[in-house]
Amino acid sequence: MNFYELESFITLSKLLHFGKTADKMNLSPSALSRIISRLEEETNTVLLDRNNRQVLLTEQGKIFKKYAQEMLDKRKELDERLSDVGDEIEGTLHAYASVTACYTILPDFIQKLTTRYPKIHFSVETGDPAGAIAAVKENRAMIAVAAIPESGLSMMETKSVVQTPLVYAAAKNGPYTSLQGSPQDILSSVPLVLPKTGLARVRFDKWIKSRNVKPTIAAETEGNEAVLALAASGLGIGLVPQIVLENGPYKNEFEIFTAGNILGYYNVGFIRKSEFSGTITNKKIFDAMVKVLNSYD
Repeated sequence: MNFYELESFITLSKLLHFGKTADKMNLSPSALSRIISRLEEETNTVLLDRNNRQVLLTEQGKIFKKYAQEMLDKRKELDERLSDVGDEIEGTLHAYASVTACYTILPDFIQKLTTRYPKIHFSVETGDPAGAIAAVKENRAMIAVAAIPESGLSMMETKSVVQTPLVYAAAKNGPYTSLQGSPQDILSSVPLVLPKTGLARVRFDKWIKSRNVKPTIAAETEGNEAVLALAASGLGIGLVPQIVLENGPYKNEFEIFTAGNILGYYNVGFIRKSEFSGTITNKKIFDAMVKVLNSYD
């Protein structure tokens, strides 16, 4: 038996119709019938229960179908590996990430990709995490690191890497290190430094509206790093994902106050388009990127 015969059998097992399978495989029905007969001879068993009305797999046929599919999958994997070795992928992968993502999540991905594809180079646009989705949609970036919306994204695929809570950060040398009371009491009495847009702001606005809280907003800015910079000055307490605080340059300069379950957790990870259209070179880079992303499973 060969791979073409195995593929013919798999196709027939799905369509359960000799005529349709023959058309799909560019064979005559008689040629397809001979292939099935050869497979049955080699396996010394009956793979199909066929009559004038229908075609069904026998129990032995179901077992053989599993074997055939495994062989075809292994062949595909081998082809991909040999293709990667014999035809090195070369070009530039454009990515979008916040400053924090550049030294937390992105390095591991870059290492995995460049180890397997050393001729792929990176061009990283840094900016507010809230701009990540737009960067991918507008084709400025093939991949972005950002908070993944709970509702998902149309025409896009996501890969969660880490989960982090939203927290409030107060400068240790500032006036807001001894906060007490309920979250509602605190947010009603302490000035806040908030992101202008993004998932954290959406959740915050939704919560204060549901509780009829009227917070004092001392400043609004773009980017979590900018929120921390303003909070460090004592202007107010900043709302940021904890991963930003733990990995940023201000790590030891803040008191952390939990937001509890009020604002929930961030799922932070990669965002890309579901399908890619473009040059052959960029398609190869896209496919290589997807393979590396799948290794995070």
